[in-house]
Amino acid sequence: MCYFIVFTIEIVLRNGTHAFDVWENPPPPVYMQFYFFNVTNPAEVLKGERPAVLEVGPYTYREFRPMERVNFLENGTKVSAVNTKTYVFQSDMSKGPESDLIRTVNIPAMTVMEKFKDTSFIANIISSYMKSVNEDLFTTQTVGELLWGYKDGLLKALKVVDPTLDDVFGLFYKQNATDDGEYVFLTGQQSYKDFAVIDQWKGQNSLNWWTTDECNMINGTNGASFHPIITKNETLYMFSSDLCRSIYAIYEEESSVMGVPGYRFSPPSKVFANTTENAGFCSPPGNCLGSGVLQVSACKQDAPIVMSSPHFYQADEKFVKDIFGMKPNKEQHETIIDINPLTGIVLQAAKRLQVNVFVEKIPSVVIDEVSAKQLQVIVAEGNVVVNIPFMLIGLGILLGVIFMVAQCRQRIPESSSAERQPLLKS
Repeated sequence: MCYFIVFTIEIVLRNGTHAFDVWENPPPPVYMQFYFFNVTNPAEVLKGERPAVLEVGPYTYREFRPMERVNFLENGTKVSAVNTKTYVFQSDMSKGPESDLIRTVNIPAMTVMEKFKDTSFIANIISSYMKSVNEDLFTTQTVGELLWGYKDGLLKALKVVDPTLDDVFGLFYKQNATDDGEYVFLTGQQSYKDFAVIDQWKGQNSLNWWTTDECNMINGTNGASFHPIITKNETLYMFSSDLCRSIYAIYEEESSVMGVPGYRFSPPSKVFANTTENAGFCSPPGNCLGSGVLQVSACKQDAPIVMSSPHFYQADEKFVKDIFGMKPNKEQHETIIDINPLTGIVLQAAKRLQVNVFVEKIPSVVIDEVSAKQLQVIVAEGNVVVNIPFMLIGLGILLGVIFMVAQCRQRIPESSSAERQPLLKS
């Protein structure tokens, strides 16, 4: 006589289920670790020499990321929510305090130079202000200021000609105790493979930053949850608002976390490869920087921001050679997700990103007669001290500002459950 034991894994986003509780308020601690690149030879770089950087960090923050404003839709087949994220500094897990000074690229200056390079009047205001306060390509700010924001003198000065400008800049300005927009998720009620899949983001089911429909697709989950019964030959899709696009991961190897078996997935190099299928991510169209990097200016308020893996891991060798101090390493710089294949629960994960600033030569601007008269008025009012041609030395490189921006590491007390939540910042 044969006996069969039948069990059910209830993986549906519905009030009262364990899956919903874990999705709504991930229980294990999640940490964000930031590493900065300190530029050690700014004077030489301004003369056109190869930049040299020294890695500094980590500066660690505990991340709280509950789902809020949860509302079930369409007979429970969908659920809307915002993912509010709050960061609290952890001094005992950090190299130093938030007051540590970092010398890095002057992103506000680079951004406005690029934005107004074809407007001679404003370009001359920028160069005049920078000359008057001895401001150049590099700036020194504290860790806290670079991450969460500081008042920038140049941006404040430019509010005279553009009142809509925000005079505060930070890599994560307005991203603490805030959300990245409302999501609508499928609950998995109709199919287990739909569990936590994103249906809409900010009221749209596709993006508008890229040049092809395929590149503008919002695919998969937010990286925090996956459907049960995952196989080794599956491709797992995820949408990341940090990257402004969807990515995917494939099976790499078996793993084990605190005795719980898992499958390790990671994005293959061709996700960011300079290939025909990725041509839609080139911005502007046809301007492809190379493999392993993604220019995200279109979704970052036109700032010259380029994303990559830390130390340009899996990127073209030219990026590694352009900056002294790059040491790409698979173990330290690869994005990985370990998932229990039966339940789809994320056991551990590390989403590792590097924020880079594209520095290029901006030609001198010769002021025209009309702009000269306008500038004379502003100078007379004391807003600009001296008129200097708008010039910037050209490097033509990607200069890393901060790496492992989203390297999150999870530490679970030995008495904690092994049902660990993802560390992805998305």
